[in-house]
Amino acid sequence: MNVSSWLSDHYIEVFGAITGIIYVFLEIRQTIWLWPVGFVTSGVYVWIFFTGKLYADMSLQAYYVVISVLGWYWWARGRRSEGENGRNREQEIKTLEVSRLKLRTGIALAVVFVILYSVMYMVLSRLTDSPVPQWDAFLTSLSIVATWMLARKIYDHWFLWIVVNIVSVVLYFTRGLYPTVVLYVVYAVMSFIGLKAWKKTIRDNYEAEL
Repeated sequence: MNVSSWLSDHYIEVFGAITGIIYVFLEIRQTIWLWPVGFVTSGVYVWIFFTGKLYADMSLQAYYVVISVLGWYWWARGRRSEGENGRNREQEIKTLEVSRLKLRTGIALAVVFVILYSVMYMVLSRLTDSPVPQWDAFLTSLSIVATWMLARKIYDHWFLWIVVNIVSVVLYFTRGLYPTVVLYVVYAVMSFIGLKAWKKTIRDNYEAEL
């Protein structure tokens, strides 16, 4: 099979991979346009995983579709600060800024992760023929938490993506999915870039408040 023939058979998957890389690039740049791109990417992969009968992955992508809408809304809405105009104080809309993970939120997300992992592991190990239910459950659960943190513009979500992407590289390599390995290597590298870029944003915001 030549390259043109392969591309004609997998053009939807190639399109999804390209938009996925664009999505991470926009995420690093902190531009709100990452959400419509993410919506399209996830919609494409819902179809890809449905036709491939990968229903757990399809469900995760469906979640991404929903969180893309919420993230778009949260980033566009920003946060409101009240002006000093007496009783009729006006509210100024400010851009949602990058923040660090608070202890209480971190504990709540850890509990959510454990619950998601436990439920998914039981479902995948008992009701499917997944050869790696523990890793499928781990990656899916952590990805759900990381995406929610991104939607709230929490800096620490990059640490979760680094874990997800590195584990995915190893997992897909052992399963012989070499093109996907290359894609997740790119994701892993971009995760480290995003971690550095968002850290600079936090520092700039802190200095601006002094």
